[in-house]
Amino acid sequence: MKVQDARYVMSNSDYLKCPSPELPEYAFIGRSNVGKSSLINMLTGKKALAKTSQQPGKTQLINHFIINDAWYLVDLPGYGYAKVSKSERDKWEKMINDYLYNRTNLICTFVLIDVRHSAMAVDLEFMSQLGEAGIPFHIIFTKADKLKPGQVANQVEAYKAKLAELWEEIPPMFVTSAEKNEGRDAVLKAIQTYNDAFQNTQP
Repeated sequence: MKVQDARYVMSNSDYLKCPSPELPEYAFIGRSNVGKSSLINMLTGKKALAKTSQQPGKTQLINHFIINDAWYLVDLPGYGYAKVSKSERDKWEKMINDYLYNRTNLICTFVLIDVRHSAMAVDLEFMSQLGEAGIPFHIIFTKADKLKPGQVANQVEAYKAKLAELWEEIPPMFVTSAEKNEGRDAVLKAIQTYNDAFQNTQP
């Protein structure tokens, strides 16, 4: 897939106010500071489409971007650690869950994992919730440039082994680096495959 156009559409705290659910939609989410904005900018080829920050918890709303006038990329607030109050985190959690569980045109959720870290309970719990709710998801490992290739492979294999303890079928995985443009084609190809299937279901 070639990204010819990518632009911001709107931000909302309520999934009911999101764009009309007529186009396929893909959500990106992960723990705070996992490199989500950098990944989104890498995928779209727009250096400043999503705002990057060293401060965790920067994304606080459901942010819609339209790609090639054909599908939506959705930037969701991070889960886990962020320097905000419990009441604020609870509000974010409700907003995210309402969106994930009720958005009818959500085709797949991409869960971002920092490849430098071993499997964390907060990530495993979040993915378990998606699985229990029947929400399709893929895993994107970020920041692969921070480790040597052999270390990246070892980390991914360790993650697969951990998931195999909990899942009968392991979700698709991608290894990416926003710094080196790694994994971009593979992720976009997966989205294109979903888009093609979506079009075939339309009357």
